[in-house]
Amino acid sequence: MTITIEYMEPSDWKQVSSIYLEGISTGNATFQTSAPSYEDWDNGHVKSCRLVAKTGDKIVGWAVLSPTSSRCVYAGVAEVSIYVGLEYSGKGIGSLLLKRLIEESEQHGFWTLQSGIFPENISSLKIHKKNGFREIGRREKLGKMNGVWRDVVLLERRSTKIGID
Repeated sequence: MTITIEYMEPSDWKQVSSIYLEGISTGNATFQTSAPSYEDWDNGHVKSCRLVAKTGDKIVGWAVLSPTSSRCVYAGVAEVSIYVGLEYSGKGIGSLLLKRLIEESEQHGFWTLQSGIFPENISSLKIHKKNGFREIGRREKLGKMNGVWRDVVLLERRSTKIGID
């Protein structure tokens, strides 16, 4: 299977949201319970760092950045989202997407990437750590999901290419 990483286009939304819904259904990917409209999703994500993984014309995964704050001092800090279709998990696609997302983020001036991951999502934790993220903490009982309080592990990666004095 040949995987290519391409820039996400608005026309990709149907396949992207389908993969998002698969992630939501696992109960270990996000606190979200449904996929938003494309317009809402588009407004909440960085325009320059949106990627899809494809095999042929089929999107099998995606990765994007979200701003962490609207304050200008945080313009170089973003939150990572990566989703891989359930049928394609465990094939290295998440790691390919994250590696490329890191490259894209540095080209667009991001010096810190962060992620909040449920501790049960072991594969996502491994992918992030493999790509230079370090665990910086755990937010206990951050939110309720289906009546159960959930913890979130916080990870971050500092760019080695953008000078931070």
